[in-house]
Amino acid sequence: MKSATAAGSHDVHRAPSRERAEPRAAFARYVEPEIEMLLRVARTLTGSWPDAEDLVQDTLVRAYRGISGFDGAHPRGWLLTILRNTNVNSRRRRRPDLLDGDGELDLHRPAFGAKLAPSPEQTVTDRVLGDELQRAVDALDDRFRVVLLLIDVDDLTYREVADVLGIPVGTVLSRLSRARERIRVLMRTNPHSGRS
Repeated sequence: MKSATAAGSHDVHRAPSRERAEPRAAFARYVEPEIEMLLRVARTLTGSWPDAEDLVQDTLVRAYRGISGFDGAHPRGWLLTILRNTNVNSRRRRRPDLLDGDGELDLHRPAFGAKLAPSPEQTVTDRVLGDELQRAVDALDDRFRVVLLLIDVDDLTYREVADVLGIPVGTVLSRLSRARERIRVLMRTNPHSGRS
């Protein structure tokens, strides 16, 4: 009997407490399946993988801290709202770039003649989008391009895009429609540019 009590008390010390186990289980159930989607959306919002990873990390920390107050309904919407708010807050705190002009460093070759490897996103984009389509997408205003990419590339719903950007669903639909129409017009006006 003494050994059963000792074994029982030993098991209690090894098992995580109920308070710690529930948030972990909720995080694993609701948050972890959405991490890839969060990374894609964050990449679209920030424009770079390192910034996207930082944004998702901050989002996951906030989600873990708030998981005990989450009711389990609409985890994707809840996470996208956290992502949006975290992104807005980080942009407010971000210092301005010290370089004048975009891509100033891209014009210089790396030391010792090394070539820069394309990002995984760039590799996929190069394969999927032709040069002509890529130029048309790049020519879009940011507010139209982001909506187009979140819906057509990242596969978010209209509601999810509205939540991420903090705009009404009607605005999402309008921007998407305008983006697609501008791409059609740009591709009609330059039918053979970039084609082999």
